[in-house]
Amino acid sequence: MVKKDQKKAYIFAVISVLLWSTVATAFKLTLRETGYVELLLMSSLFSFFALFFLLLFQKKLYLLKKLRPGDYVDTALLGFLNPFLYYLIIFKAYSLLPAQLAQPLNQIWGVVIVLFSIPLLKQKVTIKTFAGVLVSFFGVFVLSTEGKLFSFEIKEPFGVFLALFSSIVWSLYWIYNTRSRRDPVVSLFLCFVFGLIFILIYLLLFHQTFQFSFLALAGSLYIGVFEMGITYVLWLKALKFTITTAKISILIYLVPFISLIFIKFILGEKILLSSLAGLVFIISGILISRTKNVSNIKP
Repeated sequence: MVKKDQKKAYIFAVISVLLWSTVATAFKLTLRETGYVELLLMSSLFSFFALFFLLLFQKKLYLLKKLRPGDYVDTALLGFLNPFLYYLIIFKAYSLLPAQLAQPLNQIWGVVIVLFSIPLLKQKVTIKTFAGVLVSFFGVFVLSTEGKLFSFEIKEPFGVFLALFSSIVWSLYWIYNTRSRRDPVVSLFLCFVFGLIFILIYLLLFHQTFQFSFLALAGSLYIGVFEMGITYVLWLKALKFTITTAKISILIYLVPFISLIFIKFILGEKILLSSLAGLVFIISGILISRTKNVSNIKP
């Protein structure tokens, strides 16, 4: 039993939030050097090794021997959803959209999870829930049209669709993962084992070229370690130390706003008022509609 320590919880939570806030910028910088499929393969490999050595350091590799056949079936499905399908979609979305648009649109997972929780987790439907959903989707509309609400013009509709669809994939992954009783780090490691298998199959069937550079490898290393793997473990640490998840879960919603700072000063994108306004609507809708069962997830 881990002794509760709110100070440590805040330290781990703040580190997690700061690291997650950099990934949108890291995605765009790395995608300038390589393709989205190559990024998926390389970052997944780095995450696989990072999680393997973490399990080795924590002396948890023996837990792999205790898994039942059904556990491997479950994690194969989870690995298909994440990292394979989720990151395949989101990396493609980032290759098509400005970071200030892709990143906030991806935040809609927070309200999609609420919607999925109604049939899958038997959450109660309330007026507050639907009000939050409407507020968030209005934010999506503001973002997608870049504030041109009456023209209904979307410059890159396929990229917007992918960014939104990725939220469905992530929501299904998280809800299915809540039913797991396996060690979370072991489960995440196995997801990358199976995810890499799916990625290699995809490469063999649909992707013949492969391009990379030193900068692409460096970016993939950063993304694989800090977006896909270790930061998730740091967030789990924060959840274990905190007295109540409410004390740190609210910090998650700082991620997209801090991300805009990195996007402006590192990527050099001029942040549109519509990007900020749309993000405010999305996060406000999530906060309005969120429930206890969806308050401790990663962005």
